Amino acid sequence: MNLAFTARFDRSLREAAPMVQRAFWKQSRFLLNALRHPSLRAKKVDETRDIWQARVNRDWRFFFKILGNDYYLLDITPHPK
Repeated sequence: MNLAFTARFDRSLREAAPMVQRAFWKQSRFLLNALRHPSLRAKKVDETRDIWQARVNRDWRFFFKILGNDYYLLDITPHPK
């Protein structure tokens, strides 16, 4: 599997705090190795559009689609509480 970034995701990641960026890169390695890695807590959040959510850390989530051999990263956002 590979990672593919949308412009929106790229912009959101660059605007995130360095701590969030580091956490994302760590989590992305887990994603590439195993979608069901426990620390990702990956789940499908929109069945009709096939959009998944995974955990960056306690306060941030990233959203993606699975297209062929790519994880197509859509956005990274703070998790609403």
